[in-house]
Amino acid sequence: MTKIITADNIDEAALCIKNGGTVVFPTETVYGLGADALNDEAVRSIFTAKGRPADNPLIVHIAHIEDVYKLTSFRSEDAKKLMDAFFPGCLTLIMKKSDLVGGVVTAGLDTVAIRMPSNPIAHELIKKSGCFIAAPSANLSGSPSPTVARHVIDDMNGRVDYIIDGGASEVGLESTVVDVSGDVPEILRPGKITYEELKEVVPNIVINKGILKETDKPKSPGMKYKHYAPKADVTVVMGSKENVRKYIESRITDNVGVLTYKGGTYNGAYVINAGDSMEEYANGLFYNLRLFDEHGVNTVYAEFADEGGIGLAVKNRLFKSAGHKTVDADIIK
Repeated sequence: MTKIITADNIDEAALCIKNGGTVVFPTETVYGLGADALNDEAVRSIFTAKGRPADNPLIVHIAHIEDVYKLTSFRSEDAKKLMDAFFPGCLTLIMKKSDLVGGVVTAGLDTVAIRMPSNPIAHELIKKSGCFIAAPSANLSGSPSPTVARHVIDDMNGRVDYIIDGGASEVGLESTVVDVSGDVPEILRPGKITYEELKEVVPNIVINKGILKETDKPKSPGMKYKHYAPKADVTVVMGSKENVRKYIESRITDNVGVLTYKGGTYNGAYVINAGDSMEEYANGLFYNLRLFDEHGVNTVYAEFADEGGIGLAVKNRLFKSAGHKTVDADIIK
């Protein structure tokens, strides 16, 4: 049976982690489903609760910067620069793992993904548990990541030991993931910390081509399988505002939802406004995808415009939620 608590009862949750249990907790990005990263059985329970494939590695969350040196065997100068600039926060770094880290949490890879969250509840849970906490997003595998406790409860009630209700996530998208295990730092998953911001710290950073497509052997969560998908069928529509609207309007039937960007109305459809900036789009994306399911729509058309910055992260998540089903409305009129 799952016990739903607040941060006032965090000692209970910390003891649960220490004893090999599972706890859902808030972070600044999305809610995470955590267990002791060095306890293989506990980590396996994460995969079971989510229905997550075992070849999809997990991120290890830490409370202290010195913990990085316990979990890794190689740290480049680029890794140090990035930690100095962005830890704690929305950045995950992939480094060569130490012998302390087992193969379950890393999906058999010789690297480990590490993040130091800035959310005070997450930080306190890690610190009080005395463990490093492995934690993917707290959703059923493939569905939109949860950014509020009620969406966690929808997916995880009865599957985990504790859920900590810590309010709405500040960012709404998972962390940026950068691989610093090789000679050139590489972005494997975009997030709030953008390519432009990272490039100011490590000018030689590159973007992995798998960000907008599926890869066979993922080094980072979110690189393989259909992700972030609601029950409804999603199509991403791009192009000029006029042509995007015309295309979507021509396809509105019963039980159709539309995720608009920078306003707009569609008669006969259930419409959600994604916001007036990519930051707003990012913050509400997963929440809005779940709202379409709650409303019972069968098909969702999502307006999207390439604008750089955090827009790359929105594009990554949105394309995966649609199974890469996209339309250029400037070509198909």
